[in-house]
Amino acid sequence: MSLDRRTVSEADFPDWLRAVGTGFLRSASAPPPEEEVAVRLAHTDLSRLQGVFDAGRCVATFRSFAQELTVVGGAKVQADAVTAVTVSPTHRRRGLLSRMMATDLAAAKERGDVVASLIAAEYPIYGRYGFGPATWTAEWEIDVPRAGLDPRAPVPSEADGGRIELVDGADVRKLGPELHGRLAARQHGVVSRDERWWQRGTGVDVPSFESWTEPFYAVYRSADGGTDGLIAYRADDHWGDGKQPLNKATVAGMLAVTPAAERALWHFVCSIDWITTVRSGHRAPDDVLPLLLPDPRAARIVTQADWLWLRLLDIPRALEARTYATEAALVVDVRDATGLAGGRFLLDVSPSGASCVPTTRDADLTLDVAELGALYLGDESPVRLAALGRLDEHRAGAAATADAVFRTPRRPWCPDVF
Repeated sequence: MSLDRRTVSEADFPDWLRAVGTGFLRSASAPPPEEEVAVRLAHTDLSRLQGVFDAGRCVATFRSFAQELTVVGGAKVQADAVTAVTVSPTHRRRGLLSRMMATDLAAAKERGDVVASLIAAEYPIYGRYGFGPATWTAEWEIDVPRAGLDPRAPVPSEADGGRIELVDGADVRKLGPELHGRLAARQHGVVSRDERWWQRGTGVDVPSFESWTEPFYAVYRSADGGTDGLIAYRADDHWGDGKQPLNKATVAGMLAVTPAAERALWHFVCSIDWITTVRSGHRAPDDVLPLLLPDPRAARIVTQADWLWLRLLDIPRALEARTYATEAALVVDVRDATGLAGGRFLLDVSPSGASCVPTTRDADLTLDVAELGALYLGDESPVRLAALGRLDEHRAGAAATADAVFRTPRRPWCPDVF
């Protein structure tokens, strides 16, 4: 029986949602309730939803939406954010994802998107479509009593006039977007958040089919009264024998735009009475958190994994958008089996700007577009890729030069999942 790949219509949408739930093992086969369909439909661009249908039943799903990505140096590029990718277990290994991905990436290229982005549920899938892991994530669990913090000591930077204040969700909706904008201007890997993100993240109009527990919110105010940091956390209620508190605080999100704010907020959440364990939430792998503790061994890594994956769609625009700390020239031959973005390019960079143009000169390096995606935000090492056989060096020292060109002092970080 033929399989029909098509743009999802309003009539298709309930069955498309059912297929998403099936693919992610979240629900049974029944269509979702009418309320859920209506709420999700109101915030969905159907023109960017694809489905594959077998005898009228949706068996594969795909969605994309517009997104901005902060690159090295603070500039933003337009991204095609890919999400809700599923293939039902009855229809695997038939090329359904390949068909949907090809359609979406071609449309993104036509729109002028510079990159495509996604958070990969499974590592092996997306490299074959030209995506590479551009950021990684780490999560720590902190044994607070072992950490050695003095809960009676003042929060760091209080001597300089800074302070921590508890706020509510309404305050977060007012303060959060501006704070996030400041972070996005300096932290490569950050992706855009719209107004609905802040509403959903603070429990506004939570529909009946979603559970919600209001977190605690705290902000860090600098001496001049400005808001330089925000943390949201939830706490459980667990007491051991002898009435000893064993409560855990789980950080739902933390944004800080100054080192003082970052230090103060971590010190605060690790010093709350009755809290004996703190779960950090997803952070950059080089987060300063462990070294803020008198005993860094009290912070145990519980997650370290790939996070944001990127697929370059316009190599000259992508490479010219970011900044570089050194002066160098490289001829890079980029393989792209789809023909979307491959070619040989002369990349000429300096701290004052970059130029990336097609060239016929001999290549210094050859690599796949997926490996270039892994290099793009400065997290991966060209020297390491060469050692792995994923990058071919045609001129001695070219990989080391590329390392100096692409790498950044701090690792990229994407705070969000989508």
